[in-house]
Amino acid sequence: MRMGYGLNVEQSQKLIMTPELRQAITVLQLSSLELSTYIEQQFEENPLLELKEEEVERDESPVAEDKQVEPADERKEYDMDWEEYFHDSSDLGMIRQERVQDQPDYSYENFLSQVPTLSEHLLLQLSTSSCQFRERIIGEYLIGNIDENGYLCVSLPEAASKLNIDESEAYQALTLVQGFEPTGVGARDLVECLLIQVNQLGIKNDILEKLIREHLVDLSKGKVNRIAQALGITVQEVQKASDVLKTLDPKPGRNFANLNDTRYIVPDIFLEKVEGEYIILVNDGTIPRITINSTYRSVLSKDKNCDTRTRRFVESKLNAAAWLIRSIEQRRLTLYKVAKCLVELQRDFLDHGVKYLKPLNLKKVAALVNLHESTVSRATSNKYIQTPQGVFDMKFFFSTGLSNSAGTTTSAESIKKMLQEIVAGEDTRSPLDDQKISDLFKHKGIRISRRTVAKYRDELNIPAIRKRKRY
Repeated sequence: MRMGYGLNVEQSQKLIMTPELRQAITVLQLSSLELSTYIEQQFEENPLLELKEEEVERDESPVAEDKQVEPADERKEYDMDWEEYFHDSSDLGMIRQERVQDQPDYSYENFLSQVPTLSEHLLLQLSTSSCQFRERIIGEYLIGNIDENGYLCVSLPEAASKLNIDESEAYQALTLVQGFEPTGVGARDLVECLLIQVNQLGIKNDILEKLIREHLVDLSKGKVNRIAQALGITVQEVQKASDVLKTLDPKPGRNFANLNDTRYIVPDIFLEKVEGEYIILVNDGTIPRITINSTYRSVLSKDKNCDTRTRRFVESKLNAAAWLIRSIEQRRLTLYKVAKCLVELQRDFLDHGVKYLKPLNLKKVAALVNLHESTVSRATSNKYIQTPQGVFDMKFFFSTGLSNSAGTTTSAESIKKMLQEIVAGEDTRSPLDDQKISDLFKHKGIRISRRTVAKYRDELNIPAIRKRKRY
């Protein structure tokens, strides 16, 4: 076999991702808050961008240099007609923002309050308790080893060894900490946590204590008959004690976990029903209104003598600024088109609720709005829409479905809603198993298998028939 080198000329088509196209794709898939952060980053990188404020005097005559026209040969040097762009001075339909009024330097709104953590809450109770200094030092060490759920993560022998004290002293300090709020904090396991709550709440129930000490595993599996036989009591007494047990908190410290990390959803689209019609509003209020810095306009004027490198630099930054403005406007228009299509296709859901949600896929929406499926996917990812039925992720409207006897399909979310209603209306003394629920759906014209019912039931956190049965 002979090997050699050669040159061939071929023609081929390739898709090249230009920086402008990458930016448009990035802007499209960002939410409103993420887009605001992205624009702030562009402010730092591009000196030609600035926030556009309301004009105070609208009757001012334009600057003389803005009216000047470049010769035809110099205008060909650049890709865009910047004089026309500056004369228009628009931002492609972005909503105007009112001028922010000056606020006083000090007000109650300027102070930020933070919810105390579990450790801070316990240390405050320890500092106000009537204990000796030595016991307080041991208590601080134990509190420092309590996790976010309220459980002690260190054993008493280990704590005594670290502090060089007797184990009895460590136990005495632990008893003090276990008397603090929230009830059950400082426990070493689940059984101790529940027993502390029973004692502090003053619940006198011998059956409940036996359930906690000996039968938690069987109780979690719904084996109430086995528990009743082991304790020599009736099933009704076991369920009555189990109802009291469900009022206790197995994780007493979770109410203090990550309280300062609360995040609120800011809808990207608002949907309001006015006189029987739905009005779509794209949320641009959180997005800064940007424009081109006027101090750099003179660089492109023919009367300014500047070197070619400076003109090229300004030209590149102007191109980047214009593409950013266009990408933001294109994002707004795409969101509006997709939201309008979803409103038309899911009108029954908006009027009557989740039971009327129709199956929908990206391909159908893309065909109606004349966009690619990937574009619709990016436009709906990480976006939320506020409707009369509540705030939903835009991906919520794209739901799979099952066929029915009428020749149409029913969405999975609608089936889940009907499943919840069936379980809520069943007789708790004789609950329905998955096969009976599947038969009920068949009577309604929806073909669904028993395994699919079990799958949807698990997704809705609906327990099995054994755990739902009441005696």
